Amino acid sequence: MAHVSDFLTPADLQKISNLQVVARQVVEGFCSGMHRSPHKGFSVEFKQHRQYVPGDEIRHIDWRVFGRSDRFYIREYEEETNLRATILLDMSGSMNYGRNGLTKYHYATRLAASLAYLMIGQQDSVGMVTFDTKIRKYIPPRSRVSHLRVLIDELQRSEPGGETELGDVFHDLVPKLHRRGLLVILSDCFGDVPSLLKALAHFRHAHHEILIFQIWDRDELEFPFKQWTQFESLETAGVKHLLDPVLLREAYLENLEKFRAELLRGCRRHKIDLVPFVTDQPYAEALAAYISRRRTRG
Repeated sequence: MAHVSDFLTPADLQKISNLQVVARQVVEGFCSGMHRSPHKGFSVEFKQHRQYVPGDEIRHIDWRVFGRSDRFYIREYEEETNLRATILLDMSGSMNYGRNGLTKYHYATRLAASLAYLMIGQQDSVGMVTFDTKIRKYIPPRSRVSHLRVLIDELQRSEPGGETELGDVFHDLVPKLHRRGLLVILSDCFGDVPSLLKALAHFRHAHHEILIFQIWDRDELEFPFKQWTQFESLETAGVKHLLDPVLLREAYLENLEKFRAELLRGCRRHKIDLVPFVTDQPYAEALAAYISRRRTRG
């Protein structure tokens, strides 16, 4: 059975253990006084009181407590104190690219384990969806500490392979996510950009907040090949081409820039964070730096 230590070293855990995933928008289940919730508190379970701070809605003040203590306290509810997040992990063949045993998929699983460990440590609910041409596994969000083992076991079992079209998979996923929450997509996002953006708009229409951690290998960004090289498709078996990369480099980098710019524009239009991660960056440090920036932005 897999263990969190199979994915995260003690040093990694130390880097992320004091961070918080802070969402910017109103979604179901946000919390602990840091986020407003759409719930009014009548159909959710009471959890605790906390002291009133400027900006809290007056209707949530517990006037009985005020009568006893002469201080303002807000009633918090279980639905309002937990973030509900789902990690969407791309298992298509292109995620299997890498060097020295470190593939993009390997890197993504470490990010997924880091996020799950972090959020469950905050008593947030975390689920996971793995997919390639279709949804492979859907694990609903839970906040129990034991749920971390369920997520880690799935990461340990899974292997990337096959083609994918993110747009089609994400459209199929929307009805399965019955409640609004934070969706964290771990993918290289390769595919048809307009189709992907339509699917992301579908998520946003359902009031989910979305983070995309776009996973890159340095080779994909710089195309450093100098000699004749055999390029093999990781998503279509048997497709190989022996090519002179020097003749391709300029066109490749131009198309890459167009792809990245189109995706970035679309994500900004839909208020989606698109965050590049490169596999030669230590994942715990890269994640810590991003969450610190996000928290500072508020």
